[in-house]
Amino acid sequence: MTQEKKVVLATRNLGKVKEFERMLQSAHLDIHVLGLRDFPDMPDVEETGSTFAENALLKAQQISEFTGLPALADDSGLCVDALGGAPGIFSARWAGSHGDDRANVEKVLRQLVEMDAPNRGACFRCAVALVLPSNHPSGLHEVLQIGEMVGELALEPRGTNGFGYDPIFVPLGYSQTTAELPPEVKDRISHRGQALAAILPEIVRLI
Repeated sequence: MTQEKKVVLATRNLGKVKEFERMLQSAHLDIHVLGLRDFPDMPDVEETGSTFAENALLKAQQISEFTGLPALADDSGLCVDALGGAPGIFSARWAGSHGDDRANVEKVLRQLVEMDAPNRGACFRCAVALVLPSNHPSGLHEVLQIGEMVGELALEPRGTNGFGYDPIFVPLGYSQTTAELPPEVKDRISHRGQALAAILPEIVRLI
């Protein structure tokens, strides 16, 4: 009897787990996706890296070690040209409190106004890491893929889809913010969607 293939998605966000399950299903892969909700004793991973890639690998490594299963983790954020690439890895806590989307958006817009910055160029970046434990049949592996979505910032928030900085980010070639785009369009062009699509063949090969 073939052992069931499993991967742990390094998030407690049920929406992300479902999103990735849809990607695997669309690729006709028989892999069971678990979330951190399935491991309530899993300690929080401190994101001490200085880049998205370092933080994604850190999360995947620790979660794979704790669970003994392949782990997939992502780290992403908004990089604003006029702010020298900030908020970057501090995107989720730019205004002080982790995950306060509204405060983070307001702070970025306020900073641009205070700078009187004509350059509103920005990009979303995402690193996705896959880490396999040493006892896995494929052996210990670490794979990393990067995705990027280039665009510019709107003058004010628009749209109710998405989360984070989506209401103020206008992708290159579009007039809508990513919070105004249909989810299937955003998934196709987004930094996270690109990174996940790039790492999918490695998931197929290794898991």
